[in-house]
Amino acid sequence: MTVRDRLRGGIYGLLVGDAVGVPYEFHRAAAIPPPPQVEMVPPPGFHRAHASVPPGTWSDDGAQALVLLESLLRVGHLDVEDVGRGFVRWADEGRYAVDRHVFDIGVQTSQAIGALRAGAPAASAGPTDGWANGNGSLMRVLPLALWHRGSDAALVADAAAQSSVTHGHLRSQVCCALYCLFARRLLDGMPPSQAWPAARAAFDGIYPPGSPEHEELVTHVFPDGAAYEIRGGGYVVESIRAAVSLTVSEDALDYERVVKGAIALGDDTDTTACIAGGLAGIVVGESGIPPRWRDALRGRELVEPLLDALVSWRGSA
Repeated sequence: MTVRDRLRGGIYGLLVGDAVGVPYEFHRAAAIPPPPQVEMVPPPGFHRAHASVPPGTWSDDGAQALVLLESLLRVGHLDVEDVGRGFVRWADEGRYAVDRHVFDIGVQTSQAIGALRAGAPAASAGPTDGWANGNGSLMRVLPLALWHRGSDAALVADAAAQSSVTHGHLRSQVCCALYCLFARRLLDGMPPSQAWPAARAAFDGIYPPGSPEHEELVTHVFPDGAAYEIRGGGYVVESIRAAVSLTVSEDALDYERVVKGAIALGDDTDTTACIAGGLAGIVVGESGIPPRWRDALRGRELVEPLLDALVSWRGSA
């Protein structure tokens, strides 16, 4: 598996997972069709979410991820003001949205974009209260981990900073940081069962016990010794738990099984499948994503120039 294949697999993994999950959004787990019937076009009789959106279209998840990636590649470092302007252009002009059609904007992201339009600094535009912990910054952060060539400490600082543009609470920042550490180790070729504890150890090394970040992690995100249910809701904690659970269950990952497992959880199906699908895509590479899904993905002309630039950037390290 080449780094190029993993990089392309990560980006297409999140976009394909997002697109497959879009029609099933807002449905409870019990209403999701059985896995063999879960495709970009749901089975006859299924009440498809976003019925006016053509199959194979990514949502706000994929569009924001591409906005972030484009900014990183063009600027050469994380510039949250540039990223914030990119999000406003996405919301107002459809930048990196397929057909420039914007749909399904999250509550906290919508609030943050309103603040950005009003002139708020990007670093403080995201709501910071405890109820403002949707998964909107986690769903888009994977390109940062794929692009980043700095230290783990620099990576987690940037992960938190990009979160603050729309989701300013420490919990969202911690989830983005830990997810990026996990993705980095998968990109390095570690099996998921080894990459996850290595990511946790790296996080603990940067944020030791007693730090606010560590306390947030062990109290709210992955409580020490506490059991929790895997769910597909829009809460950032539910999203990272689902993605990790689906990814570390086996080292010989099956991308299709991961994405369908995410959708089977119901509720925020596109985002859960995007977050988990990006990780699985790194593991299996672009070639491990089912060709029928890759071929059905719309908007690839928006993606390919960014992927070429990303591969070139990483190849020049």
